Amino acid sequence: MKKILAFFTVMLLTASVYTQNVIPGGDETIKIKGFISATAFMQDQNFKFSNGQNAEWVNSDFTSGKWIKGFDIRNTRMTFVFNGPDLIKKWKMGGVMEIDLFGGYNGTSVVSEQQPLFRLRLAYMDFVRDRVRIRFGQAWTPMFGTVPVSLTHVAFPLGYGSAGFIGWRFPGIYSYFGLNDEDSAIKIRLDAAIFNGAWGGPENLNNYGTAGNFGFPQLETKLNLMSKIWSLYMVAHYDRKNLLSCTSEDNMYLDGVAFEIGGKIKTKGILLQGNGYYGKNIGQQLGAMVQVQPGNTDLSSMGGWIQLGYDITKNWGVYGFYGYENIDKEQALAAFENPRTKHNLMSFSVKYSVGPMGLSIEYLNSKLISGKDDKQTEGNQISLSGMYKF
Repeated sequence: MKKILAFFTVMLLTASVYTQNVIPGGDETIKIKGFISATAFMQDQNFKFSNGQNAEWVNSDFTSGKWIKGFDIRNTRMTFVFNGPDLIKKWKMGGVMEIDLFGGYNGTSVVSEQQPLFRLRLAYMDFVRDRVRIRFGQAWTPMFGTVPVSLTHVAFPLGYGSAGFIGWRFPGIYSYFGLNDEDSAIKIRLDAAIFNGAWGGPENLNNYGTAGNFGFPQLETKLNLMSKIWSLYMVAHYDRKNLLSCTSEDNMYLDGVAFEIGGKIKTKGILLQGNGYYGKNIGQQLGAMVQVQPGNTDLSSMGGWIQLGYDITKNWGVYGFYGYENIDKEQALAAFENPRTKHNLMSFSVKYSVGPMGLSIEYLNSKLISGKDDKQTEGNQISLSGMYKF
């Protein structure tokens, strides 16, 4: 017994020797936050973007009756928040870098699925003075609005790129202007952003050679109204893609436009939130069920989602979700041989939370319409998820 106690004492002392505080190189402070996420799931079909924690719409038509089963931890996330020093004339600076585990897998071996790779989500610096914030780097576009509650679908929220939830993160310059006093009952903020273009262009998609990069950058503006119990926002988007190579003497432009409205209200244990949008040629913003058409033909889409939640007790809550996406069928058939034209997504979950911990059981149903003959494909997912926030 004494030997065992001595062993553990040595282990604890060794751990204390190698435990170090994180000290920044300058005058800033660092805050590390995030969460650990784990999901056990079963599905009767394959899904896109993939199975498990980023399943969004059904992508197969199995008739065997067998279920896909697995465990997924890729939602796990870490965020580094830097609170920088004061600058000149009352300006302050800071920054954020965020990563998760949706960067693919380490190789193709039998154990590669247990070795997911890091993926950069956010990387930006902020310059702040009073009610003005200037953000430089990769951040969420203004169209990325309120997020549905789910412990299974976090990095890829319910309806994301599949049922009315659009928006993505791009490198660019983002600005946020508070238009009234901080102590106002209803705060008004105007967001404006110019950021990198993206499209399925004629050159290297991974080296700024795409049409979306040497056309006109993406532009968005957003008006926010916020109170203690509700919020409302409206967004407008414009971009222009040059579909010809940057070595070509000619140009072939494709314009992208979108309009979105959304918001939420939470009071007396009731949560109601959602958004709706209309867009044209915005596959790069995860619209049109993420279909990027070839050539300069238009592809229009519209969609929306709504979620209703209720806190039964301090710890127990229930949530119901419905979302849809509708793509212009005539335009889609002109661009693709077998396009996705409609999608309906439903989800119901029961959530238990205490402190930083949460557990949830969730059911998800996806109905996809595709092709000239409106083929319907249906898929289901049942999941048990846990989350620890730190």
